[in-house]
Amino acid sequence: MKHPLALVETDDVGADTVVHAFAVIRAGASIGRGCIVHPHAVIESGVVLGDGVEVFPGACIGRTPKGAGATARTPDFAPRVVIGDGCSIGPHAVVYYDVEIGAHSLIGDGASIREKVRIGTRCLVSRGVTINYRCTIGDRTKIMDLTHITGNTTIGADVFVSTLVATTNDSSLGRLAYSDGDMRGPVLEDGAAVGAGANILPGVRVGAGAVVGAGSIVTRDVPAGKLAFGAPARVVRDVVPQEK
Repeated sequence: MKHPLALVETDDVGADTVVHAFAVIRAGASIGRGCIVHPHAVIESGVVLGDGVEVFPGACIGRTPKGAGATARTPDFAPRVVIGDGCSIGPHAVVYYDVEIGAHSLIGDGASIREKVRIGTRCLVSRGVTINYRCTIGDRTKIMDLTHITGNTTIGADVFVSTLVATTNDSSLGRLAYSDGDMRGPVLEDGAAVGAGANILPGVRVGAGAVVGAGSIVTRDVPAGKLAFGAPARVVRDVVPQEK
């Protein structure tokens, strides 16, 4: 069902899909079966929605990245977004071009997902989270409210990142004209967990199953299966099963 006040420029809309008033779906988009596109959502050309995707009011899918002369990095992207079956895209979330999101993932209200991001299946990207450019996130990973995942970060499967976590990729605090290849985000291996308000510095590796305590400043690698906390963070002991 397409509301008469919706702007739908594509014929590639699956059966039982509902498009509400004032939604915009551009020519060249592909919408699966049983989707719901709420008022004022915008779906640009080149976006592919799987079956059963719900896009809430004010969300924008397929935004074009622009440096506007203010960034040292020139955005590089393919004009395509693929969102898997059963995903939910929250109100006012922004998904840039060149993003892939696996099936049954939830993108929270006001989240921002930049170009060249790959997100696995059954992931949670919560309210106000930023996933910057060229990040990879494995299956079943949860990233909680107001966390910033910096560019060139790699996050494995079954990782938990709590609220207000900051990750960084530039040790110069923006004073040096690094190329994009010099910007090294952290690596969070499978099953790692990061407590609320932690800061993880450029290039740091948090090993598989390791835990970073809340409020920590992580300046060096944390070995697999270890608990680290403090400012700067230090390894204190092995992770016990209930802490994983």
